[in-house]
Order: sequence, then C-alpha cells, then structure tokens
Amino acid sequence: MNRIIVALDVDSRAEALNLVNQLRGRVSLFKIGSQLFTSEGPDLVREIVGHGERVFLDLKFHDIPNTVSKAVIAAAELRVSMLTLHTGGGLTMMSAAANALKQKPDLEERPQLLGVTVLTSMAGADLVQVGVNGDVASHVIRLARLAEQAGLDGVVASPSELSLLRGQLRSTMKIVTPGIRPTGSDTNDQSRVATPAAALQAGADYLVIGRPITASSDPAGSLEKILSEL
Repeated sequence: MNRIIVALDVDSRAEALNLVNQLRGRVSLFKIGSQLFTSEGPDLVREIVGHGERVFLDLKFHDIPNTVSKAVIAAAELRVSMLTLHTGGGLTMMSAAANALKQKPDLEERPQLLGVTVLTSMAGADLVQVGVNGDVASHVIRLARLAEQAGLDGVVASPSELSLLRGQLRSTMKIVTPGIRPTGSDTNDQSRVATPAAALQAGADYLVIGRPITASSDPAGSLEKILSEL
C-alpha cells in the first residue's frame, strides 16, 4: 500500500463516497476533517470504515485534558486508524489523551494519535501575531518534542520541517505531511509546500493530498500521475 492519504475536503456524503468509490484500495487512508464531519457527522466515518477503508479523523482536538481524552476515546470507538489533536494544548492535555487510549484495552484497533504542530497555512509573521517569537521551524520542533514526551505516535508537520524533525525525533515517531502539491499544481492557501517526491525523500511517512486529487475532473487519473511521479 502506498503512503498517500486523500483529504475528503468536500461538503456532502455523496461527494465523499463518490471519491472513496473511485479511489478505494489505492490509497492508505481517507481523511475526514472539520468541513465534512460537521456536515455529515460520525455516521459517515462508520460507513467508510464499514466499506473496509481506513479513516484519518482530522478534528485537531484542543480543549481541557478531560474533554480531549473523552473525545479521543469516542473517535477510537468509531474505529478510525488515525486522529489528531493540537500540540498547542500542552503536555498535560496530550499525555491525558495518550493515556486514555492506552487504558482502553477493549478497542478493536488503537488509532495512531498525532499532534498537529504549526498549520501549513501559517508563516513566521502569523506566529508573531499570536505571540510566538522565533522562527517556524524552531516552534515546530519544540511542539513535536512535547508530543513525543507525551507519548503520541507522531506529528503532523509541513514539508519545510521534515528533515529537521527526522534529526530530532525517535525513528518510531510518524510524520504525516500536508501541504503536498504535485509539480505544476497551485499552492492555494498553503504557505509551506513540497512535491510528493521531495516530501518522501525528506522523511515523511504519509502524504496528505486533497485538492490536486479531489478537485480534479479525473481523481483516479490524478492519483495515478502522482504515484508515477513517486
């Protein structure tokens, strides 16, 4: 199986299932984020999992430790394979979430818990506006180390920080990388991007790709072009 995660950033169940049907068996996971989950809810997650596909639930939980722990367990009971929380929630929040999963032995599959570092839409000036001094890379490394300390399975980080993170984190920590743009694609609202081949070479474990595939008139053909580029 390849290491591509397709982001189902669409509005409806019909659009999402159309993409799943075209791409099923050819990608590692399908990502459901805030847009689709808010529109269709957990039933769509259950439906896609029921079709035998793996789901990456990207809701970026960020709340008090007790609330996030319960949200993580609820997500795990949907049988998702990956889920996210914001590393900005701090060490206590992340540790509580990781421990909640470890203390739930009756799960059919324990999902990989990933910490989102700095969104790929953000650059240095954006961090300054929210009170973070220093460069983006340093902040990403700081947050990724916290995620590792908390017992998370990996992090979500842009292509720009991949090589740095690979030198800072243990080898078992997964790095999931959004901001992937095949050669010739528009960057859209992403600031820190790379081609699929460059991201894998820099150390990404999984590539999250959305619009270059899902907004294409031929999603399956666009996927094949990306795979050939790899």
